[in-house]
Amino acid sequence: MLKQLLLFGYVLFLCGCKQQKTESPPLEIAVENVAINHANGFTIEKQASGITILKILAPWPNAEASFTYALIPKGKQAFISLDKNQYDAIISVPIDNIVVTSTTHIPALEALGALDKLVGFSDTKYVSSKAARKRIDAGQIKELGINESLNTEAVLALKPDLVVGFAVSGSNSAYETLQRSQIPVIYNGDWVEETPLGKAEWIKFLAPFFNKESEANVIFAEIEKTYLDAKKLAKTAHTTPTVLSGAMYKDVWYLPGGKSWAANFLKDANANYLWKETTDSGSLSLSWENVLLEAKTAEYWIGPAQFKSYTEMESSSEHYLQFDAFKNKKVYTFANTIGETGGNLYYELAPQRPDIVLKDLIHILHPDLLPEHEPFFFKPLN
Repeated sequence: MLKQLLLFGYVLFLCGCKQQKTESPPLEIAVENVAINHANGFTIEKQASGITILKILAPWPNAEASFTYALIPKGKQAFISLDKNQYDAIISVPIDNIVVTSTTHIPALEALGALDKLVGFSDTKYVSSKAARKRIDAGQIKELGINESLNTEAVLALKPDLVVGFAVSGSNSAYETLQRSQIPVIYNGDWVEETPLGKAEWIKFLAPFFNKESEANVIFAEIEKTYLDAKKLAKTAHTTPTVLSGAMYKDVWYLPGGKSWAANFLKDANANYLWKETTDSGSLSLSWENVLLEAKTAEYWIGPAQFKSYTEMESSSEHYLQFDAFKNKKVYTFANTIGETGGNLYYELAPQRPDIVLKDLIHILHPDLLPEHEPFFFKPLN
C-alpha cells in the first residue's frame, strides 16, 4: 500500500492522466442512480441501454479533476456507439483479468469472489491475504514493481482488461504509457474518504467490472449494520476516556487530524480524542512538548505508529515515558497484526472491515460493553 506508514491509519499513494472530455450532452439520461450512502468520491449510474457510468469525483485530496468511465456489457458493443471524447475509458464488462496497485483493493476482490481475476500486483511482498498469497506463490499473481515506477513492460505482457491505480497528484508516466497502449487505468480514491463506512463502500466501485453489484450491496449492508450497531452500543458507555495517538519521527510527532479516518473511529467508539476539534483530514505535525502538554494524562494511547513493544518505544525516545498511558501500560497497537511476509493487515483489511476495527476499540475503551470480543487489529503493546 506504499505500504507501511508511520501514522495511525494513513497511507500515501500516486497517479495518472486523462483525455480531455468534450462538453457535449450525454447520449441518454441515466435511469437509476446506485445508492451510495457514505462514500463521497464516486457515483454510479445505470442507463436503460445497460451501460454503467462510473464517475470518480475525488481521485486524490483537493483534486480539481474528475474521471468518467463507461462500462458496456459484453455482447452489446456492436449495438452501442459512444463518443470516446466524453469518457476517460470505455470498458467491456465483465472483465476477465485485472491489475491492482494497493493492498486495500485485494480484500474487496476477495469478498466479491473475483480474486481469481487478479493477475498482477505492485510489490507483492506487502500482500497479507492468505488466498492472495497462495496465488502469488503459484505464480498466478505477478510481481509488477511499485506503483510510482510500475513495470509497464510486465503489465503490457499480462494484457489486463483493467488497471486500478491511485493518485496523489496529476501525473504518472507508467499510467500514461499503459493508456497509450489502450489499457484502461481507473483511479480508486477510497483512501481519500474520511469516514470508516465511506472507505468500505468503495467495494461498490469495483463490483460493476465483474457484474457483482448485488453481491457488493449485500456485503456492504452487513458491514454497515454491524458497524452502526457497534457505534450505537458505544454510546451507552458511562465514560468517555481520553485518547492520545501517533508517535515521533525525527523529533516531529505525527498524529491524526480531527476529521481523519482514524479520528472518526475514535469518535464512533465514544472516546475523547484530544485533537478531535482540529479540522485536518490528514495528519498533524507537532512537537513532543506540545503533545505532552495536551496528553500527559490521557488514559489510552491508540496507534503508536509502528512500535510493537514498550521496550522498543523506550529505546526510541525517553519522552514516551512521561505519558500516563505508557506508565499504566495502556498503549494499543495494530503493528503486531501482520501477514506471513510481514505486511500489516491493518493497512490492507481495515478499510474494508471497519466494523472489526470499531469493535476492537470499543473492547479496549469500554471493556464491559464487548467483553467477549477477540481483538483482531488493535492489541496491547508487547
